[in-house]
Amino acid sequence: MEQEVKVIKGRVVVKIPASTANLGPGFDCLGMALSLYAWVSMSASEETRITLVGDNLNGVPLDKSNLVYEVAQAVFHKAGIEQTELDISIRSDIPLTRGLGSSAAAIVGALVAANTLIGNKLTEDELFQMATELEKHPDNVGASLFGGIIVAAWDGARAEYVRMDPPAGMDILVAIPEFELSTKKARNVLPEHISLSDAVFNVSHSSLLTAALATGQLDLLRHAMRDRLHQPYRAALIPGMNTILEEATDHGALGAVLSGAGPTLLLLAETETSCKGKLAAFVTEVMAKEGITVTTRWLMPCLHGPQVIFMNQDHPDYKLELHQILPASEAGVVE
Repeated sequence: MEQEVKVIKGRVVVKIPASTANLGPGFDCLGMALSLYAWVSMSASEETRITLVGDNLNGVPLDKSNLVYEVAQAVFHKAGIEQTELDISIRSDIPLTRGLGSSAAAIVGALVAANTLIGNKLTEDELFQMATELEKHPDNVGASLFGGIIVAAWDGARAEYVRMDPPAGMDILVAIPEFELSTKKARNVLPEHISLSDAVFNVSHSSLLTAALATGQLDLLRHAMRDRLHQPYRAALIPGMNTILEEATDHGALGAVLSGAGPTLLLLAETETSCKGKLAAFVTEVMAKEGITVTTRWLMPCLHGPQVIFMNQDHPDYKLELHQILPASEAGVVE
C-alpha cells in the first residue's frame, strides 16, 4: 500500500521568471524566459489567507477562487492528499494582461510551491503537463518552468519540449502600454482559417527563427521573426504596432514582435549596441503619436526556472511577510 503523503510543516517561497511567447512566427510553440519576476509564498494553515504584495495585482481574488490557490489544490489532489487551508502571499513585478506571462508565472509558481510542500511528489514532467493543460499552450509555462528558450508542441493530450540557451549577446527591450489586453480578446480576432501560403510562410519562418536562435546567427532575426498568423490581425488592437514592427530594425533592433497576445511589444538588440537609447525613444515616440503611454525596460533572457527557498517552522524568517523576505533590489516595480 502506497504511503500517504502529508503536507510538510514549513513554508516555501518560489521566484518565477516572466516569459514572452510566440517570438513572432512561433505561435503557441516558442517561448523565452525573461529577467522579470513573480514570487509565491505558501504554507499550510488552519485558515486560508491570501496576501497580495505590490501594485501589479489589482483585481486578483483574495478568496479560494485565486488561481494560485486553485492550482495548489490540483497538485494536492493529484498527489492524493487533502490540504484545503493555505497561507499564500503573492508578489508580481510582471504586469497583468500585458503579454509577459503573468498567468503562466502564477501557475508555475503555484505548482512548484505546492509540490515542494509535499516533498516533490510530482515529477517535473507531471508539472509541465499540468501547467500546459491549465494554460492551454506550452510556450509561456515551459519558459517559466525551465528557463531559457522553449520549443514546444501540445496535441491536447501531451506536451513535449526542447530547451535551449538563448544566444549570447542579446538583450530585450519591452515596451508595455498603459492599457490591458486580455488573451481571450486577442485570440478572438484571429481567423479560423488561413491560406496555404500564409501557413507555409509561418512554418518556414518559425523554423528559420529556431535555427537562428540555436546557432546564434542574430543577423537572421530581422527576417526570421516575421509573422502572418496572428500579428496582422492583432495590430488593430494596438495602435502603432505595425510601424514599430516594420521600422524597428532601422533604429538598431535585431527584430521586433508582439509579446504573447500583447499589448507589450518586444524588441531584440545586441547587448553591445550603442542604439539602445535611440531604440527606446523610437518606440516611445511612435506610441505617443497614437496617444498611448508606454513603459520601456531593458531585460535579459533568464536562464533558470523557478528558484525555491524552503523554511522550516524554526527558521528565523518563517513568520516574516513576503515583502520582508525579498531584498529591496528584487522588490522593485517595472520602471
